Amino acid sequence: MNRHIEFERLHNFRDLGGYRTDDGSTVAWGALYRADSLGKLDGADWDRFLELGVRTVIDLRYPWEIEAKGRIPEPERFTYANLSIEHRPYDQAEIDPDTDPWRFLADRFAEVAEDGVAEIRAAIELLAEGPGPAVFHCTSGKDRTGLIAALVLTLLGVDEEQILVDFALTELATARLTADWHTANPGRTMRWPSYGRAPAEILRLTLADLAARHGSVRAYLTDRVGITPATTERLRTRFLTG
Repeated sequence: MNRHIEFERLHNFRDLGGYRTDDGSTVAWGALYRADSLGKLDGADWDRFLELGVRTVIDLRYPWEIEAKGRIPEPERFTYANLSIEHRPYDQAEIDPDTDPWRFLADRFAEVAEDGVAEIRAAIELLAEGPGPAVFHCTSGKDRTGLIAALVLTLLGVDEEQILVDFALTELATARLTADWHTANPGRTMRWPSYGRAPAEILRLTLADLAARHGSVRAYLTDRVGITPATTERLRTRFLTG
């Protein structure tokens, strides 16, 4: 099975299938996807997307990002929700080049994990309860999407090393994400040399921070986010096989 789904305009659309869980199950292929902005879907890309049979779409962007860049075409075709998990916007292209990039991003992830608990809970519950194959996405499919992927895979029983490997696969899209930024921002200079990067170290720091603050990532999900055993069981029933 292919982890990376090829599109013309999307660069970071991935199937979360194939990861092994703590009880010997496997995340089903063709059931759960993560992506960069589905507002870019058009033409042959749109046809390719429809072939996947996706029925649940979660857009993790700010409403103003959707207003500027567009949402998925024909959202009424899907069970669609806009759940903006990030509450403190920042411009990655303008980050001080002397900043420790991975610590900086892990600290932003920590803000999202605390600020966005209501939206994170709603996103996970919709993944558990919504119809058909599901996809969640932000703009680049890197940070907000990466955090939700890590939390969902944790609930499914996937171990941390596989979760870190999945997160770092965005590195394969960095060059195209950077090129898109330059195309969309003519005349601007990108100050931050780590734009578009997603090494595993960012998520490793994030998960360690959550464990230090809450006892474990699972405890954060149950005690802080409010994910119930019933929701976890529905996730596992929906997305695990064999």
